[in-house]
Amino acid sequence: MNNQPFFTLEQIDIVAAAVRARSSYQPKIALILGSGLGGLADSIEKPDLIPFNALPNWPQSTAPGHIGRLVIGKLENQAVMVMQGRIHFYEGYSMSEVTLPIRVMQRLGIEILIVTNAAGAINPEYSPGDLMLISDNLNLVGMMGFNPLIGPNLDQLGPRFPDVSQAYDRKLSEITRQAAREAEINLREGVYAGLSGPSFEGPADLRFLRAVGADAVGMSTVPEVIVARHGGTRVLGISGISNKANLDGNTPTSHEEVLEAGIHMVPKLEKILRIVLHKI
Repeated sequence: MNNQPFFTLEQIDIVAAAVRARSSYQPKIALILGSGLGGLADSIEKPDLIPFNALPNWPQSTAPGHIGRLVIGKLENQAVMVMQGRIHFYEGYSMSEVTLPIRVMQRLGIEILIVTNAAGAINPEYSPGDLMLISDNLNLVGMMGFNPLIGPNLDQLGPRFPDVSQAYDRKLSEITRQAAREAEINLREGVYAGLSGPSFEGPADLRFLRAVGADAVGMSTVPEVIVARHGGTRVLGISGISNKANLDGNTPTSHEEVLEAGIHMVPKLEKILRIVLHKI
């Protein structure tokens, strides 16, 4: 783990150079695959595979279901960079470490970031296996003082006080709605609440989240989106609904359940994302 609380631009560029040295692709689109959704990376054509542990300062993914490597290649004739597994705050990393991959992507020329995650359904109309287009998020971890932009601002990448009123790109969201219609997939749409984890939410937590307008809840994504927007990267977010939230306290949740649901969601996610990439 990084002994310094924050990464400098020079340290970020060292990681970016290490990625360039291992792949000749120059992607403009990156994807982060959440719990149980890593199978989508198997569709990448002629990939360059870069384990996270081959990159300097890059934090290692320790969560089950997160392989922990970059897969860079072609999908729908688009060069893409895929994070097969992500870094979570609950793994003990700093917010600077959690979001280092986004900074590296920006220095590599990534213009569009597609974030996916597994999330618990708070909205009672959602069921396991559904996909939800993220329209907005609740940055609850950031509200508690763990915003990834705390610390020295990297002026070369973005402003000290960035606007995140449109965190999720409206044009990309509309393309995704069209893609879901073409694929005949029922795409939900709602607000994603980002908590720290690793404990799953209790009934009182979930009732609070429902009361303040959250439709789904998870343990990732929001810090990545904030840093992406700070650096001018356009963002598309999709949650895979992996389980019904335990609002009554009678339905325990397990990570195995989350991973199992991901297996069934990957085909639908792939169909939508292939159409989105084609339209982009």
